[in-house]
Amino acid sequence: MIEKDFVTEGLKRTRIDEYLENELERAGYGGMEIQVTPLGTMVVVYAERPGMVIGRGGKTVRNITQQLKNNYDLENPQVEVKEVDVPELNPKIMAHKIAAMLQRGMHFRRVAYTALRRIMGAGAQGVEVTISGKIRGSRSACAKFIDGYIKKCGEPATRFVREGFATVQLKPGVLGIYVRIMPPGTVLPDKVDIIQPAVEETPVETVVEEETSASVEEEKAEESGEESISDVLEEETAEEIEEIEEIEDEAASEKPAEDEAAEKESVKESKEEPAEEKQAKPEKEAAEKKPAEEPAEEPAKEEPKKEEPKRGRPKKKEPKAEKPEEEPEEENPEKRGRPKKEPAAEEPKKTFKTAELVKPAGDKK
Repeated sequence: MIEKDFVTEGLKRTRIDEYLENELERAGYGGMEIQVTPLGTMVVVYAERPGMVIGRGGKTVRNITQQLKNNYDLENPQVEVKEVDVPELNPKIMAHKIAAMLQRGMHFRRVAYTALRRIMGAGAQGVEVTISGKIRGSRSACAKFIDGYIKKCGEPATRFVREGFATVQLKPGVLGIYVRIMPPGTVLPDKVDIIQPAVEETPVETVVEEETSASVEEEKAEESGEESISDVLEEETAEEIEEIEEIEDEAASEKPAEDEAAEKESVKESKEEPAEEKQAKPEKEAAEKKPAEEPAEEPAKEEPKKEEPKRGRPKKKEPKAEKPEEEPEEENPEKRGRPKKEPAAEEPKKTFKTAELVKPAGDKK
């Protein structure tokens, strides 16, 4: 029995939808909703041009309500008209527009592609337009045009995808237009967003809290009589220092007498050092006086060295004085032990060369 009620209710809805579609075709019928309330049955009609649905003085609306009450057994029907915000996203309105363009004689491909562009331009995720019938000739065919992304099966196809159907009578026969639109903003169940894990930085407050908690625990341990680690370490260090001091005291008491004697000797040596310094002072003064006397003797030895270059340098302008100057040159090498020079052997060579040069000059004359 319950199943029959659901079936009868569904048939009633489809009959009302077909009636409104035929009655409000020129107004741009976009669908309807039936809401049962305690006061009556509310029928919401969506249209592209709501003014044509209402009519002059609400005449058409009154006629529709009277027909729904008498023919479709609705208790106290109340018709409410709402305007469609975006007609391009309503599949029923677009199906009727495609049927109107085909009835005017436009080619089906051109009509389908213009409808796709308009629907996708409105922001739809996907569109599918199917035109079936005698579109090319006497034989029936089916042309399907798809753009974007659209679901074909499963729960998302029945839940999110909107569908619209319209028919048009042409000379070859009847054409059926089927439009399916996936509206914008639909979130599909297979969409997964991967979120990167955020790196948590330990704030300063947590560090301070940990330090305070540690100090509180130490205080509690002291109160309970338990010795903390820091106290144990301090006691160990104090014991080690006392042991080191005791070892140093024992080493100082056991010093041998030899160390004292060695210290006394070192003191005596330090006292005897100034006496040795006194003896070294006259020796230093004598050494300083010796270099002062040496420069007085050096000029006497250097006197003959200064005279030698004056005597030994021959004068170019006075060749006659060369012979007397040769005698001191011979004496000097005997005194110094140097070998004798023979300048006399070089002179005849020079005179011979000059004579040879002079002779040819005299012959020319």
